[in-house]
Amino acid sequence: MTSRPGIPATSPGETTLGDHVLGQLRRLGAAAGLSEADTELYGQVLTESLAGAVHRPLSLPPASPTFLSDDHSPVEFSLASAPDSAPALRVLVEPGWAHSDMADSGRAGLAGIRAMAARWGFATDQLDAIADLFFPAAAQGPLALWYALDLRAGGVPGVKVYLNPSASGPESAARTVHEALRRLGYGQAFEQLPPAAGYPFLALDLGAWTSPRVKVYVRHLRMSSDDACALSRTSGAEAADIRYFFHAAAGSLAPSERGGNDPLRLVRRPVLTCHSFTEGDSNPSGFTLHIPVRDYVRDDEEALARATALLTRAGMDPTVLNRSLRALTERSLADGVGLIAYLALVYERNRPPRLTAYLSSEAYRVRPPQEQYPRGTWMPAQRTQSVLDLGHQAAGHVSPHTAQKEVTWSPTASRS
Repeated sequence: MTSRPGIPATSPGETTLGDHVLGQLRRLGAAAGLSEADTELYGQVLTESLAGAVHRPLSLPPASPTFLSDDHSPVEFSLASAPDSAPALRVLVEPGWAHSDMADSGRAGLAGIRAMAARWGFATDQLDAIADLFFPAAAQGPLALWYALDLRAGGVPGVKVYLNPSASGPESAARTVHEALRRLGYGQAFEQLPPAAGYPFLALDLGAWTSPRVKVYVRHLRMSSDDACALSRTSGAEAADIRYFFHAAAGSLAPSERGGNDPLRLVRRPVLTCHSFTEGDSNPSGFTLHIPVRDYVRDDEEALARATALLTRAGMDPTVLNRSLRALTERSLADGVGLIAYLALVYERNRPPRLTAYLSSEAYRVRPPQEQYPRGTWMPAQRTQSVLDLGHQAAGHVSPHTAQKEVTWSPTASRS
């Protein structure tokens, strides 16, 4: 397979990371209705931010063990669906992926964001105000900076920056989040967050946003649907819908029939919630529930069936999601698991609920199907603790990222 112009392979005929992700982006852009010109512009920004890493052949192992994806690819796509509008395509990137040192990775990431700010004319004041908290000289943790682009028509995206609250050590994560929120003008916001077993990310909206948000991501161990319903501080988040989504995404039986006191707890990869804040209000303006569906299905065929059922129930067309999976890979969905990594239910003030599917690039590895996959673990309620209690116990010392299974690298056939 030959390389595309402008992304030369190290050896003639070898497929590079740039070949792989640009091919996926072009096909996804077509599936989502983006113009060819907009898609090419976004592809240029993506490859510029990854710098020399785009020339790296896929025959080599990943440049670093990023936890952005299970196979250590530095790129992830997502598709956000809402009623009465076309699904929105997004891309998440670790620009410092080629750097093993987190301080170097952070510098590369900041340089990439400043280049975007110059290109699209947006300010980085909020990022500058908290940079010392997240980019210490001896940075720790599994990431320094990720960015995401909402790929909009017209070539001007919404930019999001993801930072690591555990950059100065996991024991400092809660203090870092608290201080960052204070500096950004949300002095009372930390008290509005639910108990946490960790704070994996703090995120900022930069650039073209009507109401820019600050978002705090929270990790929850052994969550049940009742726990999930209790975590939202956002108006408009309906307990019945949260409970239904939890069961439909996690795969437990008869989700529409479940009431309170639910003993089903998800004990593999933890659930994440996101709590967003907008200017002038320390009360949350948004709530997102992220279910790591890849750890609760046999394969991607089943994950797609769950996503399709949720979209259909919500009055959203699953066609673009189906096309997007075909744009990412030619493999059978029954031959692997993790192409759909997360399913998320999103609430934002004054907007209808959204559903988001997070899609893996699989540049390096296809995770095999789980022959004995769990549908969650049923545990008698009296023998378990609430996620709220567990969160209080764990908040004093938090892990910087979700528990990952060991991933053995092997090259996979890519489509570019």
